[in-house]
Amino acid sequence: MRTLAVSAILAIAALPLGAANCTALSGLKLPNTTITAAETAPAGSFNPPYGNAVDKVPAFCRVAGVIKPTTDSDIHFEVWMPASDWNGKYLGVGNGGFAGTIDFNAMAGNLKRGYATAATDTGHQADSVDASWAYKHPEKVIDFGYRGLHETTERAKAIIQAFYGHAAQRSYFDSCSDGGREALMEAQRFPEDFDGILAGAPANYWTHMLASGIDVTKILYGNPPGYIATTRIPAISAATRAACDGEDGVKDGVINDPPHCHFNPSALLCKGTASRNCLTAPQIVSLKKLYSGGQTANGTKLFPGAMPGAEEGPGGWSLWITGQAPGLSLYGGFLENYFRYMVFEDPTWNALTANVETAERTADEKTARALNAIDPDLRRFESHGGKLILYHGWNDPAISPVNTINYYKSVTAALGQEKTTRFVRLYMVPECSTVLVVRAPPGSGNWEQ
Repeated sequence: MRTLAVSAILAIAALPLGAANCTALSGLKLPNTTITAAETAPAGSFNPPYGNAVDKVPAFCRVAGVIKPTTDSDIHFEVWMPASDWNGKYLGVGNGGFAGTIDFNAMAGNLKRGYATAATDTGHQADSVDASWAYKHPEKVIDFGYRGLHETTERAKAIIQAFYGHAAQRSYFDSCSDGGREALMEAQRFPEDFDGILAGAPANYWTHMLASGIDVTKILYGNPPGYIATTRIPAISAATRAACDGEDGVKDGVINDPPHCHFNPSALLCKGTASRNCLTAPQIVSLKKLYSGGQTANGTKLFPGAMPGAEEGPGGWSLWITGQAPGLSLYGGFLENYFRYMVFEDPTWNALTANVETAERTADEKTARALNAIDPDLRRFESHGGKLILYHGWNDPAISPVNTINYYKSVTAALGQEKTTRFVRLYMVPECSTVLVVRAPPGSGNWEQ
């Protein structure tokens, strides 16, 4: 990182007198990097390379480029820096799903708050559910897994130092879902990249999360009478709330402590004619599997199940788990793309005919190192002075919130509760879909995001 920063400063110093401005950054010589744009964007509305315009942004210096650490790499990135009133800090932007795009809206939000900011597509251009780009491209899987973000972070810091004449005082990263996985990957692999990390709903156990889905899919879709249609979800949601909403002393439509919700799915069994207000026996089996999570044939749990209370809503089961019809859920799309293009390299792979144990073993062998961010040993991050905030919404239908709790517990087991508390916090919230900003109690250290 120091070499990159020095190279950037030397490159600026070599430019003609008076040229050390935004457009002059096009002359930066950084390793394996091509600067494709260096321009000043005026205050107001800005049209990014794709997507909708971002409004009410301050004037900023925009630098875009491509990084190619391998012959099969194509990591696109953008760095935006306030032309004035910079708060002296850098805030990185993460990705969702299989990435494939740059989140210009998040970059604009950071810019409005005074941050210099950067983001990357992690090495490919595609829809976030599409992983066909990974087919027989192992280096691109590594770029997606961790290299794309790390390389972007290094380039962003060098560009920021070249533009302002000094490094950022603090560097932060804030993202959720796959971005939460990226956040933990940074803390584990590259502990000096960021001083503070906000990791939301991290999909950090990628291989087991999706291998678990094979077992769940076989129950939910493998037996047609067991499929739970969207018309049954309101009844399930009402039943879980009736059983557990009042356990915190307030009936407000929110289950505050789902793990201690003792809801028995069998209570929904139809007593007579089947209707949308009850479930058939095969559907009860499916419901129990959704709550318990996937496992191997010998009963070894692969990944935690869904929490009661997350069934209904715009981002609920009908979108993520059950879908509008069998096989049409977002989770099913991620499951298919991952195993077809990253694991087995077989576009005809089918979860209904797959062997759970074989899938888990192969996934771990081929992609665990690139994709999983489960290492509990955060001592290097702590030694660097890093602070980590984990958060997860109990109502998350996509990634079980228990997974985040499990990771936090693994850190405390590895480092001890006292040491962990000095630099890690976990916040579980009743309802949360995107970003939660928190401040730690006074005296607990430099926790402000």
